[in-house]
Amino acid sequence: MGGEARAALRPLRLRSQASLKIVGLLLAAGAASRFGSDKLRHELPHGVPMAIQAARHLKSETASVVAVVRPGQDELFNELQGEGCNVVVCENADEGMGASLACAARAAGKAAGYVVALGDMPFIRRSSIAAVRDALASGAALTAPYWRGRRGHPVGIAGRFFEELIALRGDEGAKRILAANEKILVKIPLGDPGVIRDIDRPEDLMPPLAV
Repeated sequence: MGGEARAALRPLRLRSQASLKIVGLLLAAGAASRFGSDKLRHELPHGVPMAIQAARHLKSETASVVAVVRPGQDELFNELQGEGCNVVVCENADEGMGASLACAARAAGKAAGYVVALGDMPFIRRSSIAAVRDALASGAALTAPYWRGRRGHPVGIAGRFFEELIALRGDEGAKRILAANEKILVKIPLGDPGVIRDIDRPEDLMPPLAV
């Protein structure tokens, strides 16, 4: 196909991708036991709570966002709702990330794809989220960003895995699906260390050392 034909098809392809319903799933139901306080509502240096920044970045790049919180997180529930997220309480959040992801997928319903992000990873660039979204829109069944060979978040999961998502249990999250379908995982190499930077302890908020 010549260059002119490819150029003519490109706008059509972009429009068809934009029309797909790709939903962001924000998992914000962790116990934060290692942080020592309410991690997800901890304010970053610019004054925005950690989970709220993660939600804003995810919402800016997806059609909608379903956020999952644990029982008793009323303040976080209200704050995420104020950001325009559809917030659900996962009653069995103590079972682990798999249970939270199942709650999120169930609340979102069937969609063309899901971008699964974590509430304690506020430093992921919006462009990285967009790269995962675009890979799904282009037909990837599973996709994830990589930084220096390490797989990170958010993870993209096509809608064909909906039944498997809502059946997840325990603390494995999407790892089970990715491990069982490793051969079709689309890897996206990125220059964004935020895709692997999760915040477990207060010291994790310190600026990373240059390497």
